[in-house]
Amino acid sequence: MNAYMTSLYAISLREALRFVHQRERFVAALVRPLVWLLVFAAGFRAALGISIIAPYQTYITYETYIVPGLCGMILLFNGMQSSLSLVYDREMGSMKLLLTSPLPRWWLLFCKLVGSTLISILQAYAFLAIAAAFGVSAPVAGYLAVFPAFLIVGLMLGALGLVLSSFVKQLENFAGVMNFVIFPMFFLSSALYPLWKMAESSELLYAICAFNPFTHGIELIRFALYGQFNGEALLWTLLADGVFVAGAVWGYDPARGMVGRKR
Repeated sequence: MNAYMTSLYAISLREALRFVHQRERFVAALVRPLVWLLVFAAGFRAALGISIIAPYQTYITYETYIVPGLCGMILLFNGMQSSLSLVYDREMGSMKLLLTSPLPRWWLLFCKLVGSTLISILQAYAFLAIAAAFGVSAPVAGYLAVFPAFLIVGLMLGALGLVLSSFVKQLENFAGVMNFVIFPMFFLSSALYPLWKMAESSELLYAICAFNPFTHGIELIRFALYGQFNGEALLWTLLADGVFVAGAVWGYDPARGMVGRKR
């Protein structure tokens, strides 16, 4: 057990030190959601009125609605970026050294996920603090209740990034794969628009958004931020967690996965 905890601490510390040495990552992670909150939301506010929907008890501004979705954006982009570092480590050879550890491969990947997810949560809380400074806040208890939701969603998105990184042979190809996944996943969700508005526009779009695991992750965050429990969102997010983690373990298994076939 000591060896497991030591590896978790060491890998998480490595992720933290990498983040500290790349301070521009922190700024970049906040710029994207702040542009949406302070610029795009001002233009969309008049066109996209939000009715009374759960978990809100009254009419809300568009800025209030999109804050949970923008937190999800931070988790999504950081999950993909941390997986980009895995591709880099694999090209440099450090990934091979890590995976030759006597500890189970699934545990090493889990440690990587935990380290990157904790950094994502730190960035999400920094964004919530800035949003509150601009007048978009949630109940105080919600800031504590949302932590488990951040953790579950961050692990899901980080695991998805690991799955993608196991299929990418070269570092320069990963950016294209990221864009192919990130933007459809973000825009075809409830991050920026309620699902009932999607249903008014197109039943097909609504079905895609409802199937998107990122949608359920956003709703889990949204309800938790307002002190409410969304069992359906939790169930689907945990299911996606299990599928993506299993895919990551398979992908990084040299006997079966894509990593093994590339060497």
